[in-house]
Amino acid sequence: MTDYKKLIDAETWAFIERTNSYYPPDTIDYTIAQQREIYDRMCREFFAGYPLDVAVETSAISTPAHDIPIRIYRTPASGAAAAMVLYIHGGGFILGGLDSHDDVCAELCARTGYEVVSVDYRLAPEHLHPAAFDDALNAYEWAVRTYDRAVVLCGDSAGGNLCAAVAHATRGHAKKPVGQVLIYPGLGGDRSKGSYVTHAEAPMLTMRDLEFYKNIRTGGVDHGPDITQSPLADADFTNLPPTVLITAECDPLSSDGEAYRDRIMAAGGRAVWVEEKGLVHGYLRARHTVGRARASFTRIVDAVGALGQGNWPWQG
Repeated sequence: MTDYKKLIDAETWAFIERTNSYYPPDTIDYTIAQQREIYDRMCREFFAGYPLDVAVETSAISTPAHDIPIRIYRTPASGAAAAMVLYIHGGGFILGGLDSHDDVCAELCARTGYEVVSVDYRLAPEHLHPAAFDDALNAYEWAVRTYDRAVVLCGDSAGGNLCAAVAHATRGHAKKPVGQVLIYPGLGGDRSKGSYVTHAEAPMLTMRDLEFYKNIRTGGVDHGPDITQSPLADADFTNLPPTVLITAECDPLSSDGEAYRDRIMAAGGRAVWVEEKGLVHGYLRARHTVGRARASFTRIVDAVGALGQGNWPWQG
């Protein structure tokens, strides 16, 4: 049994306890409506505000089927920047939206100087897989049509999954993503080994949670080796954009970052995996209170900034 008292420092434990006070570990036993209410309240409690000089606009992408709400973050320097960021939020495919990661996107904009577009994709169970993927892909295609600059994909958790799925789906396009930064993503790895076993009962995210989210997303239907659901199911990892994977050590999903990096590198691509020691799933909300999370967020910002400029400052 993993001894989290040794792996996790006092600052991170304080963050875990604060999170649990708003979003108890048994929240998945509530109705979806109740879960969303609890999650939204938690996100409001952690909201850190906007940095100076960040202008925010809420809009929508029109598609033949429906409109996809988006929120656009700009600074005075964004118009001359080399790239823009398409951000796809986490929340187990059932939670979150434009407000849940509002301050994260604003800070990413301020610190990179890039325009950031956050995507409010459709959620399960009202909209089963592949609805979220379809919205993410449509948002990417809209970004390519709208912006005459490079596009960097960035997302956390479920959003990291959707970013990777979009990267696989668009690698043959004339304008594919110039890079992707995946933050503690779930990529459909082997649940019988690695962190899925070692950290099956980790604080903030457990295997029981993962099974719940997967069943809600799919309506309990087994889609088989579906790349749009599980990017690690792909048989071909060539021509993917340079990829930075940043995972939390105390998280059942951590091994997915390692596996995805290894598959890209084996196919001759560029990928780096950083496992953040002693951190837990969802630590983006701890970036102002936990030293390790603050340092990790700086790595995320630096990675997005570098990829947008076409740089690869890592070995390999």
